[in-house]
Amino acid sequence: MNPLSYENEKIPQSIERFLLDLKDILGDDAELLVNRIEISGIKCALVTFEGMVSTSIITQLILRPIEEISIKRATPFVLWEHIKTKLILSTDRAEAFTYGEFIRRLMSGFAFLYIDGIDGAMGFGVQGYDKRGIDEPSGESDIKGARDGFTETINTNISLIRRRVKSPTLRIEKFVIGTKSKTDVAFVYMTDKASRSMLREIRRKLQGIELETVLTSGYIKPFLEGRSFGFFDSVGTTERPDVLCGKILEGRVAMLIDGTPFALIVPYLFTENFQTIDDYSSRPFYAFFLRIIKFFGFIISVLLPGVYVAVATFHPEFFNEKLLLILASEEASAPLSLGAEAFIMLILYELIKEAALRLPKVIGGAVSIVGGLIIGDASVSSGLVSTPLLIAVALSVTASFVIPSLNESTTLLRFLFLLAGSFAGLFGIALAGALVLLNITAEANLGVPYFAPISPFIPRSMGDIAIRLPFKKLQSRNFNINSYKGENR
Repeated sequence: MNPLSYENEKIPQSIERFLLDLKDILGDDAELLVNRIEISGIKCALVTFEGMVSTSIITQLILRPIEEISIKRATPFVLWEHIKTKLILSTDRAEAFTYGEFIRRLMSGFAFLYIDGIDGAMGFGVQGYDKRGIDEPSGESDIKGARDGFTETINTNISLIRRRVKSPTLRIEKFVIGTKSKTDVAFVYMTDKASRSMLREIRRKLQGIELETVLTSGYIKPFLEGRSFGFFDSVGTTERPDVLCGKILEGRVAMLIDGTPFALIVPYLFTENFQTIDDYSSRPFYAFFLRIIKFFGFIISVLLPGVYVAVATFHPEFFNEKLLLILASEEASAPLSLGAEAFIMLILYELIKEAALRLPKVIGGAVSIVGGLIIGDASVSSGLVSTPLLIAVALSVTASFVIPSLNESTTLLRFLFLLAGSFAGLFGIALAGALVLLNITAEANLGVPYFAPISPFIPRSMGDIAIRLPFKKLQSRNFNINSYKGENR
């Protein structure tokens, strides 16, 4: 049998043919374990992959019970029905009648019992492969939030959601995506919250994915986005089960991908980048203060280097006399223009950041020391970069840490505004700002405007944007994401 065309081939009734087909499909795989046994006089085979199943579980739940089976005048069909109806063996059971389904479940940690004379195999979920435990999310830390985060195992992630939302309207649909990887993707939503048209559209998009493999959530994310040329992501990611549960209760749809701890949320709004789970654990006035800080942090991160270069180069009249003299003395010894200096410093920062991320943690600290103390101090001491410019770049970079979910966007926009300010001053900054604002307001995903509820302006939904109203007022609003596109369901 051709290993590339086994998907829809039916499992034969002959055990010899079945084992020969397995060898043709999988080759001489050292991890494939085939145990030939006889049950009530009928030839059978127990097929597993070493390392994918738990030896103790398979011994206790499968091997011992089937060894005790004693059926007089047994036939393959009688034995099949006896195991199927009178023995539990495993709560997670499956039947495979094609090699495609058989191989996919076998490689997911199932043990399959094949009975000679039956054109199918009976599978039992006895997974025992090593997996990472439930830890605190590394990228979304909170002070008063839960300490558990998603793992790489999709069934574990589903259990974390079910623990928090014990409603019969919670639905989890599974898809298999990837012609080679056969990756399980779970589609999570609330039937009484999510829009039917939104669900149909997402199903259509998922079924249209024809990738060979899906290794991370980034493989599926482009297929769920509204447009491909936006500055910001209209599909959100999270490692936190509590955040995901909050979103699906607002009518969103979540995606869990086996093998990655990052879940996808669609649709996602621009304003949600400035919200954290701590906002709902703090007093409303403090949550309001934190959100204002984040909004200002975003503006500083994106605009500060470009605005500084634009004002110092084209509009020095904005500075008072003392500050202008300080800037002039600092720039007098610099060999490059302000725009070139800022561009070099931002590139150096990106290089240092990338090096610190990719290197082993033991060496990563040394990279920070070299970048911060040696390169930064040496650049100023040698006169290559002026101190005020270095301060502006450092403030811009530090402000971006306040909103880590927008890191990619702020990095690119920082360079965009720097180039605009270097070539056209504040006029260039205003033009770039209009371009970015136009891009945000034009973005929509699944019919939901990305900049809602600011544009289009929806007063009723503003109680959880810049400010956060008390829960006594929020509970009466019964917010649903579909209200942004004129739907109730």
